Amino acid sequence: MDHGSPAVVSLPELFGSELLTWILIGVLAYWLGIIALRSADVLPDFVGTQGPILTFHTKRGRAFLDWLAGPKRFWRAWANLGIGIALVVMATMFVFLLLAGLSALTSPQPSSAVQQPRNVLVIPGVNDFLPLSATPGIVFGLLVGLVVHEGGHGLLCRVEDIDIESMGVAMLAIIPVGAFVEPDQESSNAASRGSQTRMFAAGVTNNFAITLVAFALLFGPIAGSIAVAPGAAIGGVTSGSPADEAGIEPGDRITAVDGEPIADNAALADRLEASGGDVTVELNGERTVPVERSLFVTAAIPDGPAGLEIGDTIVAVDGTDVSTERDFYEAVGDDEVVTLTVDKADGDRIERDAPIGAAVEIIPDEALASESGHADKRFVITHFEGERIYTYGDLDPLLDGREPGDAVSLAGYVDGDRQEYEVTLGENPRQSGDGFLGIRASPGVSGAELNDIGVQFYPAEEYLTILGGDGESRFGAITDTFFGKIGMALMLPVFGVVGALPFNFAGFAGGIQNFYHVQGSLGALGDGTVFLLANLLFWTGWINVQLGFFNCIPAFPLDGGHILRTSTEAIVARLPIDATRGMVRMVTTAVGLTMFISFLTMLFAPGLLAG
Repeated sequence: MDHGSPAVVSLPELFGSELLTWILIGVLAYWLGIIALRSADVLPDFVGTQGPILTFHTKRGRAFLDWLAGPKRFWRAWANLGIGIALVVMATMFVFLLLAGLSALTSPQPSSAVQQPRNVLVIPGVNDFLPLSATPGIVFGLLVGLVVHEGGHGLLCRVEDIDIESMGVAMLAIIPVGAFVEPDQESSNAASRGSQTRMFAAGVTNNFAITLVAFALLFGPIAGSIAVAPGAAIGGVTSGSPADEAGIEPGDRITAVDGEPIADNAALADRLEASGGDVTVELNGERTVPVERSLFVTAAIPDGPAGLEIGDTIVAVDGTDVSTERDFYEAVGDDEVVTLTVDKADGDRIERDAPIGAAVEIIPDEALASESGHADKRFVITHFEGERIYTYGDLDPLLDGREPGDAVSLAGYVDGDRQEYEVTLGENPRQSGDGFLGIRASPGVSGAELNDIGVQFYPAEEYLTILGGDGESRFGAITDTFFGKIGMALMLPVFGVVGALPFNFAGFAGGIQNFYHVQGSLGALGDGTVFLLANLLFWTGWINVQLGFFNCIPAFPLDGGHILRTSTEAIVARLPIDATRGMVRMVTTAVGLTMFISFLTMLFAPGLLAG
């Protein structure tokens, strides 16, 4: 579901196409400069050019690699482990991309932000999920990843007695975009098939190893020394809302209301609910501002059952004036359908009838769809087992503990008509043993989140828990294991887009660090130092696993393509036929083209076909 809108100023704000235009202009100017230098023949011998990329070559370091390659049996065992990992990842990625491409063709949906071509690039400020504040951590992680990846190739070259022509780094201006080891071609061709495979697998093996080390340090001593700062963390402020008018900004913490301390997000919500009018709030423990409350819509699903949009203000319910959430619920009472008086962002005032309840989407082929005969429709649930429901937050705890086969009663509205159903719960596909109603939830009241000061809370404690801090996560057992935490951490930069949490997390930067403070033995280092270490470890782990997976794609010129070639040669050589190089080339080319076409289809087909 899309809960966002340009009406919300959120943390962090990202640049768009204008920044990309200037970057392209800069790259073009840089490229022209390289052409001029090359034409003037002033580039040193150790500097090469490939388009706008400068490559710096050196033969230094070979003696160190020779020394490091001493325990050859250990390194061969290490590389053999890497071959197994690489083959599993290669097969998984092939199947994933193939199925994703087929899905994009057979069930085209409008492409999400994750699928936008610019978001394939790990470039802060261009990629929608990577703010400029993440640049130091991303560049550091990329440098580490490139060094250990190409270092692995170089090390195994020496272990397998393959000579090295040169080593180096590829730069786009001051940005490292690659590293390389150039094996001697004759020596490489003379090496055994197993030696070549180990050499190609060494890079991704090292990337995955660095991922494990980086996240182990992050989840352990670093995250353990970080705590959530007191106060309600403000992640977004709706434009034109009471909070916006009072000067509250994303990144602020509301630490007190009318002089009463606020411990966390829930405490602020409770305090505002208990208060009946305008309030004075303390920001970051430093200054106070008055806030004149009005009932603002801070998030809403498109074409929701209440017809509300971000930036709307609800001023009355059935003719009763309201300015707070408490006023709203008191005015609604037990009524299932009410008349809302709404001030639109453009200044118009409208009235419309709306069902008040938990807005959900009925999933095809599940329990509720089977009983109701509806699928892919919105259902506003107003009663569950006879109990009045106003939001999904009311419904969710009533579903907890239900088992497959339990019968429940529902009442609510589909397409404006009141319906009642008796539903036998199915099996929850995500949590075995739990009953499943067969719905997708939407936030707040009838698909709209209401807030009487116009702020969106940042889930600071949830993100810290995922990264290894103290606390309980809504994702349950997934975050209780080391590899589960890694999987969740890899998703943090896109959590806000997929709807798992309200905002993306791109490290302790861009104002987000105001929501945390450092404690314990590492406190002596200072907040800035610990946050820097946390960011470097987070992005090092994140970048290295991306490099590992990317290089496992079974297509040339990536490592996966070379491993596919040597593996195919080994299999074909054992077949009772006269193996030829052409047979191997046919297999590798077919796999590579299939991967490439599937990737492009996944990326572009949803927008083209759905449009």
